[in-house]
Amino acid sequence: MAIDIGNTHTVIGIYEGEALRGQWRFSSGHTRTPDECGLLIQQLLSSLRIDFPAISGVVIASVVPPLTPVYEEMAVRYLGLNPVIAHAGLDLGITIGTDEPQRVGADRIANAVGAFHKYGGPAIVVDMGTATTFDVITAQGVYIGGAIAPGMETAASQLFDKTAQLPRIDVSRPLQVIGRTKEESMRSGIFYGAVGAIKEIVAQIQTALKGRAKVIATGGLAGLVAKETRVVDTMEPSLTLDGLRLIFERVSKEET
Repeated sequence: MAIDIGNTHTVIGIYEGEALRGQWRFSSGHTRTPDECGLLIQQLLSSLRIDFPAISGVVIASVVPPLTPVYEEMAVRYLGLNPVIAHAGLDLGITIGTDEPQRVGADRIANAVGAFHKYGGPAIVVDMGTATTFDVITAQGVYIGGAIAPGMETAASQLFDKTAQLPRIDVSRPLQVIGRTKEESMRSGIFYGAVGAIKEIVAQIQTALKGRAKVIATGGLAGLVAKETRVVDTMEPSLTLDGLRLIFERVSKEET
């Protein structure tokens, strides 16, 4: 079981070997208890006709510190397993070459591991979620950092929170670039602003690398945005979970 705990959503994947049997995305619910998490996961597993005893390992990436021990306790209490917590100090198969490796988000580490394993380097991972992150891996398998920008849902929320007359909107592709209502104008600005930011940041990274890196898009909003720009080479919806599976397998081999 691979668990990716994000600020807005938590994604859980069930692997049988290298095959992803099932994947679910739900609200992170910052006040959830271990029991609530356990019962929710039990329901998800039942849809695959899988019982708790069939799960042989758990790996967790979390960018929400208060939720990390909640899922750890859930794994111990309901699965009888001590989970692997992804972090820069593990033997990852790549090198974390930033100035502050311990502060690199676990989801970004998993993305880098998954991307380098599948595509080698150089590579740029664009993960579109609460934040849009850009992660750069060299040909030698060194994660050297990247960029962090507001995600589209974050931008929409900030416009609503910080202005007196702009409404709360859902994030979607606008009908046209020139909005004829306030809501459509906001959708246009947020959507094409995100597309433009991805184009420019990827272009600047490619220039800094002095070469051509493969660009991989992932994250909950990737399907909405990535096809609007030619800078994205491929989509990997389960890249973070795949990276977590690889981290788990590597750690498990070391322990045996």
